[in-house]
Amino acid sequence: MGWALRLARRGWGRTSPNPMVGAVLVKYGRLIGQGWHQRAGGPHAEIVALDDASRRGESPNGATLYVTLEPCSTHGRTPPCTDALIAARLQRVVVATTDPNPCHAGRGLELLRRAGLEVHLGRHADAATRLNEAFNHWIVHRTPFVTLKAAMTLDGRIATARGESKWITGPAARIHAHHLRRSADAILVGVNTVLADDPALTVRTPDPSATRRASTTPPPSPRRIILDSRARTPLSAQAISDPFANRTTVFVACHAPARRVAALARRVKVVPTPTRGDRLDLAWILHRLGQENVTHLLVEGGGEVHASFLEQGLAHRIAFFYAPKVLGGRAARPAVSGKGFGTRDTLPRLVQLEWRTFGEDLFLTARLALPNPGSPLVRPSRVGPA
Repeated sequence: MGWALRLARRGWGRTSPNPMVGAVLVKYGRLIGQGWHQRAGGPHAEIVALDDASRRGESPNGATLYVTLEPCSTHGRTPPCTDALIAARLQRVVVATTDPNPCHAGRGLELLRRAGLEVHLGRHADAATRLNEAFNHWIVHRTPFVTLKAAMTLDGRIATARGESKWITGPAARIHAHHLRRSADAILVGVNTVLADDPALTVRTPDPSATRRASTTPPPSPRRIILDSRARTPLSAQAISDPFANRTTVFVACHAPARRVAALARRVKVVPTPTRGDRLDLAWILHRLGQENVTHLLVEGGGEVHASFLEQGLAHRIAFFYAPKVLGGRAARPAVSGKGFGTRDTLPRLVQLEWRTFGEDLFLTARLALPNPGSPLVRPSRVGPA
């Protein structure tokens, strides 16, 4: 199962809106076939493993299949994998986790049992669940899994008072930041970040696992989302004027100036959006993106945008880089601004904390949990270097 999980990770950034899945066929203690899901619409990992066994001249009859996710049992873009596994006359199927879709969970396993196959569930379940946490959230809620990403100094500043922010972290941290971008379907920023930094919001580092893939074709660039209630995005901004402009969407308020909206709409997709007070309705935007098969949304700020997602309970994970620097200054820009949280009991709690190092920089990733009044704040413990 450990090898199946490693195979599944080769689909990183390529399978959405499907999950990453790996499969290994073993017979008489020998690996006779293996595979992973490479792209949505392509064959599932189980079918790739069966085909691999066939190419090797091996029969799957009586073999054991190790697979990181419950085999599908319904017709989608491909036929159900359960039919193929039963037809292959496997002896045993070992599954890490069930299908997260409540409508399908356990159905595939039951079909295999009824056909006489041994079924075992739960091997490396935590690792398999973490691998597909974005897909698991989206398939249940139909809204994206939201990760807040920021690079900051030790005192939590992302830019000077003048907006200077390049480069806070070192090369190794920036490479990992692009690895995080590769995992996302879309990257979101506020218009103030566009005005201050003019970010490209693209993946600009090579895929380190491309040489192990059947195809070295790069995955599509993530979609780019700009929150711009008053349509202030300059027409010269990279995100709306570069070759990937067709993958940019600007969400504007319904009352935004019509002339500026029309100018943007000639370049990129513009979506009039309802507001809550003086801010765009983030819940409405997430619902809209979920309908468009955005399973994982990477929010790159700035501070007001991060605060809005945190204050409204719409973020699920943080990915914070810390450079060994102290910026100081009351006017320096914080990674999280907004109104702040009034009391200890309303603070967002962090769970499943993991620390890593990239060069001289620290990296913290953690899940966000709902505040639990009366409970002490979760304190991180160091896991170890990268």
